[in-house]
Amino acid sequence: DHRLLPGVETGDIGPKIGYNNMDNGYAIFNKVRIPRRNMAMRFATVDEGGKYRKVGGGSSDAASKVAYITMMQVRAYIIHSSSEALAMACTIAIRYSAVRRQGYNTDGESQSELQVLDYRQQQHRLLPLLAASYAVFFTGRHVLHRLKDIERRLVSGASDITKTVVGDVHATTSALKSFATTFTADGIEDCRKACGGHGFLVCSGLVELSNTYLQSCTVEGDNQMLPQQVIKVLLKLVEAVRSGDESALKEYEATDMNYLIGPLMALMENGGGVPAKSVFSFPPDATAKDFLDVSTLLAAFRHRSACLLLDVAMQLQSSAGASSAQQAWNDALLLMARASRAHASYLLLRDFSDGLKDEGRKGSESCLGPRELVVLSQCLILLALYWMDKFMDDFLQILCLSTSHVPMLREALMDAMTTLRLSAVGLCDARDFSDFRLKSALGRYDGDVYPAIMEAARRDPLNTKSGEGGVGPGYKESLKKLIVGGVGEYPEAGGGRKGKR
Repeated sequence: DHRLLPGVETGDIGPKIGYNNMDNGYAIFNKVRIPRRNMAMRFATVDEGGKYRKVGGGSSDAASKVAYITMMQVRAYIIHSSSEALAMACTIAIRYSAVRRQGYNTDGESQSELQVLDYRQQQHRLLPLLAASYAVFFTGRHVLHRLKDIERRLVSGASDITKTVVGDVHATTSALKSFATTFTADGIEDCRKACGGHGFLVCSGLVELSNTYLQSCTVEGDNQMLPQQVIKVLLKLVEAVRSGDESALKEYEATDMNYLIGPLMALMENGGGVPAKSVFSFPPDATAKDFLDVSTLLAAFRHRSACLLLDVAMQLQSSAGASSAQQAWNDALLLMARASRAHASYLLLRDFSDGLKDEGRKGSESCLGPRELVVLSQCLILLALYWMDKFMDDFLQILCLSTSHVPMLREALMDAMTTLRLSAVGLCDARDFSDFRLKSALGRYDGDVYPAIMEAARRDPLNTKSGEGGVGPGYKESLKKLIVGGVGEYPEAGGGRKGKR
């Protein structure tokens, strides 16, 4: 009869800001004995005497970390789903910005109305987000494939899955989850704002999308706390580089952290001061064209990540004698957040670049042709330039950039936006979101926006319940009583006779 057993209490946690299609509940067990046979005991057991023991997984001690796999899988799916959520928001906002016209083009004879998407500030708001949605797609796919492979080998008892490998995946998923969900949640809201007053309507589809997605910033690790998990793993690499232990460094060859070894070695050879100064920098006479090279941009992000990580390590070391370990760690938290963000942004750009190269090598077997690969490469360049401009303080601090480079960087950013503007709507359509899926009057595939907005308004309960002649609900019950021959009646103070006004 579905009644709960004695000592068991369950219920729903209550209304949430969004994601209300998912029921989140609680369970309380008060003096309830759960049989031992109900315990999942593939990798750990509890015997009849209550003794806990780890089992299975071959000779590698990474088998003891198998409990992390489920958590990391969920994070990997959150990362991958961020691509979809951000792409949906971009599709709505960019399609609407292509339909919406405001202002006139006075340069030509026709003086035609301008599409909102032709304004630079609208391009700067939306095009980098569109590019980021593709970066997260390729990175999320890479992380999921790698995690599936590790899980398969762990379950089969492989001995080559070390703690270093498992820790690396933990750091990768933590950094990407924190960074990707943060800029996705902020990006969805930016897309809503980019739609003006119509973005405030529920029928825009962006309100529900935002509220539903917001939980991703908190579940499976709060975004403000995860950078600590990232840095704990990366600091072990710093120590391995500092010690020069070849056997320890060899374990990092198959990890996402491997890119840090070369820059860290170079920094330490140069003294490793605080703040660290990059051994890579743009030449003094760099032009805007120099900022459009993918390999150069990746090098800049690679060295930024290494410098910020070394800053954390050096600050912790210098604070060790002056304060407690706990206080030193607390004082370094802001630096840790910057270093984690730098690590995540490099991984996103690198995996985006590697993903495009892989698709290019597939040739006719890939769903992407040469033209599509060119356009997606433009997305990669735009995203790198946008992040370099947004986090310019990092690049200036490490002397990768100088103030004389800033105009060239921003000129390159403008050129990248101009180039990608022509493909913006096509990049949205390529995601193939149906109108049913978007649930947006603004993001309709056919562009018939304004009739759709009116139709959504007419479906409002306040309008559907209106009577003949548009008389709204409540008129007969309340308002009509106050109106007599065009004059309002009102009760006098103290409950006396009604007067007229």
